[in-house]
Amino acid sequence: MNTVTVRQATLSDLDALVPLFDGYRQFYGRASDTQAVRAFLSDRFNHGESALFLAFEGQTPIGFTQLYPSFSSVSLARTFILNDLFVQEQSRRKGIASKLLSAAVVFANTLGAVRVSLSTAIANETAQALYQSAGWKRDEQFFVFHFPLPA
Repeated sequence: MNTVTVRQATLSDLDALVPLFDGYRQFYGRASDTQAVRAFLSDRFNHGESALFLAFEGQTPIGFTQLYPSFSSVSLARTFILNDLFVQEQSRRKGIASKLLSAAVVFANTLGAVRVSLSTAIANETAQALYQSAGWKRDEQFFVFHFPLPA
């Protein structure tokens, strides 16, 4: 059995990230588009707009999570949005998502953030159970609204 490791990704990890990120998008019903994924991730790295963490089983990339920086005006503090979390299907149920969540929380804490937030589908009970078991708390105070803009 190979050891699972998690580390922060860099631009040099783009080749490892693209198929994972493309698989993540396909999981959510989007068509495969590795060229657009590469451009999107490259932009995030080049503009310092996110922090990505990669999970490896041995030398094989098997999952990732992505954090976007934000701020809380009320708290006068930094926050992060955990927007993406994905583990390849054959590697699930091995604690890898928990390791990725932990790496994200440690990173945010190191930078002095007061909160990491995420959202998940109402029907995704597996993910909800994972988040709750890892100490995440469901928001009971606020509803989330979105205003779609034309592309």
